[in-house]
Amino acid sequence: MILVLSGPSGVGKDAVLSRMRELHKDFHFIVTATTRMKRQGETEGKDYIFLTRRSFEKIVESGGFLEWAEVYGNLYGVPKEQVTKALSSGLNVVIKIDVQGARTLKRIAPEALFLFLAPPSMESLSSRLRQRMTESPEAFEVRFSTAKNEMKESIWFDHTIVNEDGNIDSAVEKLRGIATTTRNANVLVDYFSLS
Repeated sequence: MILVLSGPSGVGKDAVLSRMRELHKDFHFIVTATTRMKRQGETEGKDYIFLTRRSFEKIVESGGFLEWAEVYGNLYGVPKEQVTKALSSGLNVVIKIDVQGARTLKRIAPEALFLFLAPPSMESLSSRLRQRMTESPEAFEVRFSTAKNEMKESIWFDHTIVNEDGNIDSAVEKLRGIATTTRNANVLVDYFSLS
């Protein structure tokens, strides 16, 4: 099973997946490649694969990404080999990706489970983005404006999970519950289609 987690910038995708890694070992978390600068506390190979723009472009040229896009001036890509190896090993794959990338993956892998992580309110999202202090005021405005548009796209996702302020475990358990229910339903469908 492929589980795609998306949502606007600042909603807590990294925090939710970090917590899910701690609590649930039965998922394989794809590590996205990026050309953006490493943020404080991030670990190479765990949070992202940090690449130069030229290295990233070489991987694009060789067809090494399942999906890639430019987001806020940086390149992000889902390494194809990570996904195919995990799936061929029978693992459940989790891909964290921006909304633009999720749209592309929906065309490539419509059978995947698409989950949208939403803030409890736009005011909460604004506060989260400002607290990160990683962008200039101009960049913040671009991200927040983009986030408003991305929220409108949540309608085509299979499920929406609200990431409440201060209650990350609730979002993790909702995500886990949806994934488990869907995985079990797929097993039953496979079983009955073989009967």
